[in-house]
Parts: sequence; C-alpha cells; structure tokens
Amino acid sequence: MQATLYQAYQNAVDFTAPWRSGAASARAAIQLLPGGMPDKMFSRLAAALELISRSSLTYRRPDYEIKPVLVGNSKFSVTEEVAFATAFGSLLHFRKEGAPTQPKVLLVAPMSGHFATLLRGTVQTLLQDLDVYITDWHNPRDIPVGAGKFGLDEYTEHLITFMDKIGPGSHMIAICQPSVSALAACAIMSEDNHPARPASLTLMAGPIDTRISPTKVNEFATSKPLQWFEDNLINYVPVQCKGAFRKVYPGFIQVLAFVSMNLERHVKSHSDLLEHLAKGETEKADTIKAFYDEYFAVMDLPADFYIETIRAVFQDHLLPQGRLTYKDRPVNCGSIKRMGLMTIEGEKDDICSIGQTLAAQDLCTSVRAYRKVHHMQAGVGHYGVFNGKRWNNEIYPLLRDFIHVNS
Repeated sequence: MQATLYQAYQNAVDFTAPWRSGAASARAAIQLLPGGMPDKMFSRLAAALELISRSSLTYRRPDYEIKPVLVGNSKFSVTEEVAFATAFGSLLHFRKEGAPTQPKVLLVAPMSGHFATLLRGTVQTLLQDLDVYITDWHNPRDIPVGAGKFGLDEYTEHLITFMDKIGPGSHMIAICQPSVSALAACAIMSEDNHPARPASLTLMAGPIDTRISPTKVNEFATSKPLQWFEDNLINYVPVQCKGAFRKVYPGFIQVLAFVSMNLERHVKSHSDLLEHLAKGETEKADTIKAFYDEYFAVMDLPADFYIETIRAVFQDHLLPQGRLTYKDRPVNCGSIKRMGLMTIEGEKDDICSIGQTLAAQDLCTSVRAYRKVHHMQAGVGHYGVFNGKRWNNEIYPLLRDFIHVNS
C-alpha cells in the first residue's frame, strides 16, 4: 500500500488540474472587468483564485536566471551550455563570452529534493572571478528504468567524469550532502594519478563525520533501522511519467516533511501573500511567490542513492572510519596529495553541525598543512554558508583567494 502512495498522489494532482486551470482563467477574467466595480471584493476574489491556481508542486526545474556579471570593469552576459550529459545529470557550463581566462570550478550541488537552481545565488557570486560549471541533476521521475540505477557509486562516478570533461587544473566545490562523494572522488583520482584530479577541494557544510555533535537530522537518520526507510519512504514513480516504476524517495513527501517542520511560518507566508495580492502590493507578493516557486519545485531522489546515503553516511559512518568503498575499491583519503583543501562551516548550522566538515582535514593526512584552510563563519546557519550577505561579503572572498592560490 505504501509503495502506491506516489501513484495516488499523482492521480489526485491530475484530477484537480482543471480546478487550478479554471481558477487561473477566472482570475484573468476578473482582471478584465471595467473600472467602477466593487474593487475590494473582486481584488480579494482574484487573490484567492491566484492562490488556488498555484496550489500544486512542480517537477520542472526552474530557470537559473543568472544576471550579467561584472568582471573587472567589464560586464559579461552569461550563457548556459550543456558541456556533457548522462541520463541522470548534465555538466552545465555558465559561459561568459569574451571574458578573461579564469580558474575553472565544478560546483557540486546536493541531490536532496530540490533542483541545483537552489544554488543560483552561489553561482552568481562565483562567476565574478571563476569559470563555473555545475552538476545539474535530472529528476528521476523523468528517467526510464532502462537507464539503470543511481547510487552513491554512480554519484561519485559522475563527479570523476565531469572533472575529466572540464580538464586538468580545475577545482571542486561541494555543498552539503555531496561532500562525502566529492572527497571520495578526489581520493580515487589522486590514487590513480588522474590528470584532471582537482587542484583544490572546498567542502561547505558537509556531513563528513556525523558522529560529531549530531543534529536532529542526524538523530532521525539513526533513530530507525534501514528497513524502515525503505518500507515507509520509498515509492514507485507513477505510470504517467517517463520514469514509471523507478523506485524513488518522492519529492512531494520530502516537501511535506519540510513544511511540517515550520507549518505556522508557511501558513503565515501564504496569508501574507493573499493580503499583498488583494492590496495590489506587487513587489511584496512577487518576493513571496519567487520563494515558493523554488521551494515547491521538487525532484525525487533515486531510491538506491537515498538508502545508501542513509546507511553509509549517517548510520555506519563509513568514510571517517576508513571503510567507504567505490566500486569495491577502498577510499583512502590519505592518498590525496598536491591538492588544496578548504572546509567551511556555519556557527548556527542545525543540519550539519560544527566539526562534521572539519573532520575532512584529519582524514587527508598527506595534504600539507600549508595547503589546508578551515573557516567557521559566525552568525550563519546552514544556508547562510553558501547564500546571502555573509556568504558574499565574508566567506566568498576567502574561498576566491584560496582557489587562486592553488591555481
């Protein structure tokens, strides 16, 4: 029964689609009414209809909407180009036509229920001084079962392949969850003396060793046996989708969990949105809509990747204990040499606490001390590590200088 929940959800979404479409049409009709009508009543009705028309998740990736970037004294427009692609992800290049040569960087985005566009602010900032690529993960519900499985090994393999495509002398920045795979990829590439192994690796708020000061997220992952996660969270992709019958952790379940953690705040936000729309406060309404356009754009997680991550990273702590493998090969962080290593943490991070990312410094025993950098940013939570004013003004300058020193 639990495995068919996703199908039931999709059926309900399809069944109610005409209601949302009808609400959008009715709102458009109200806006065409001549002046002199009872404005207050119709404005509130139009606002309510807009909320109804927006009352659904979307499984389409939003646009990055990267603005022109100032490099030195010149401004350059940014073009998105797919440099390489597999069934599960694209190596997306943000090309600045005519810009001077800059260090190449692979920004490794989390596969955690939202699209890589969640990092658009991070990308926008990095583009000032770096030639940026990103792991643009595809939604598993759109990937046919015949494309095969996607687990931790496949994630790490993608990072190795993407670095190979970018070329020697490039750098890697991993944000949050993929820090484990990023470190594993660097270890394997270093052991193989791969010509495209990263010149530097930056790990930002990543769960390298979750035994250190466990957060509520960590405790939840260890509070139940692995079988519970498989029985209660894994579903089959609905038959309406290209990826029909692929096993996933559905995005809509993830979003419901996120919303339930701060239900009062989300209810208030939508109440505020209704008021702003009714009063014609377009700018305030657009700010809230923009947030939820991103927040409610969700992607499923491949079941193999989710379950293997719970087991390897949060329950068995394989990497810090030296027991993690990649395609049956031991991952030896001590094999990493001639590479800069930077770890960044947030003082108020309630997802990946202080010390969990820093643990990578001790694992990389062959990296010279002068090539290791650690930064703990005061006053920021998890998302503040890679987005917002503190990221732009305090963290990014340190990261930029670290990359240039190691180029």
